[in-house]
Amino acid sequence: MSSLESLTISIPATTANLGPGFDSFGIALNIFNQVTITKSIAPTNVPLIAQKAADLFFQTTQQNHSSFSITVNGDVPRSRGLGSSVTLRLGVLMGLNQMLGDPLSSSELYQLCASLEGHPDNAAAALFGGFTIARKDHAPLHYDVSSALFFVLLIPDFEVSTNAARQLLPLTITTADAAANAADAAVIATAFATKNYDLLRGAFHDRLHQPFRTPFIPFLPNVLAAAEKAGALGGWLSGSGSTIAAVALGQEKATQVAAAIQQIAPPESKIVITTANNEGSR
Repeated sequence: MSSLESLTISIPATTANLGPGFDSFGIALNIFNQVTITKSIAPTNVPLIAQKAADLFFQTTQQNHSSFSITVNGDVPRSRGLGSSVTLRLGVLMGLNQMLGDPLSSSELYQLCASLEGHPDNAAAALFGGFTIARKDHAPLHYDVSSALFFVLLIPDFEVSTNAARQLLPLTITTADAAANAADAAVIATAFATKNYDLLRGAFHDRLHQPFRTPFIPFLPNVLAAAEKAGALGGWLSGSGSTIAAVALGQEKATQVAAAIQQIAPPESKIVITTANNEGSR
């Protein structure tokens, strides 16, 4: 490794899918984890998910394995659909990359993180910031998100396994549902690319994954309905859950949406209002 003895990477939480943008849309949020990589004689405090990221990094760069310790601090809850696994994987990849003199580009780091995740949506948003569109074997597109948009997060007090949530998805959907999802996804992408956020109203309905994941989050339909009734542009299941996200124009409207959601939220749930992060990981 280089002369750096320790390095801290700050990685934003992410909300992915945005309804019809399954495995492709993501937004970075102003909620962060800090991953600190420190040289050590023997590896310490290295969970398996971090060790696999390190192994892939050393294999890709053809560098000798170096021992390190890792600490993680921050506010991104685990297994709540806010990209907690990406914060750890990306923190390890970026930390080791800097310590070894940046042998990999940002694009290459993104590809490694996406391959570890199994899908690219969270990795793109966490690394590059803003609203991102991730496509397999292509560099992601990313657009800054206005500070006028506020994201209201209902974070339940239970975890949802991404693998378990994916097992609920159907093998086929109807042509009509596929066409409707494609149209709504195109509208969402247009809204963020042009910053014409009024286009988002009515565009978050999904027919591919959300309806089939409601057994894990049975209050999802009622929360989304309450958010829209209170003035949200719309809402979605964040990643595979359990967090539910809604988006509103202006802080006052976001506060109203949060109050409406709070009234029907399960006990011990947490409500967080935040904005998009356009900087990505640093």
